[in-house]
Amino acid sequence: QVQLVGSGGGLVQAGGSLRLSCAASGIIFRINVMGWYRQAPGKQRELVAAITSDGSTNYADSVKGRFTISRDNAKNTVNLQMNSLKPEDTAVYYCNADINTTDWALRRYWGQGTQVTVSS
Repeated sequence: QVQLVGSGGGLVQAGGSLRLSCAASGIIFRINVMGWYRQAPGKQRELVAAITSDGSTNYADSVKGRFTISRDNAKNTVNLQMNSLKPEDTAVYYCNADINTTDWALRRYWGQGTQVTVSS
């Protein structure tokens, strides 16, 4: 069984910063892409940022230059540093990871979600 546990959300004023963290645990053979998605009320879940096992990153245009994704392969963690936050960043943030539990068994796992609220 694999679990992803996210943490670090909260309430912050516009212009402030937050750091989200997510740790994977359980029977893990290999972790491929890790990432963060978000879902605001009444909107579809969208990709915020993703990072491959060799460190290549991809960001949504709306967060480029403000958010930074990183990972620690030894600890099976992924982080999202969010700076210059805007009210439109308010959403529930979900971490995810594409994990092999064996050499051939691959699936995407999701964390439980953490609320980020940015006040104007």
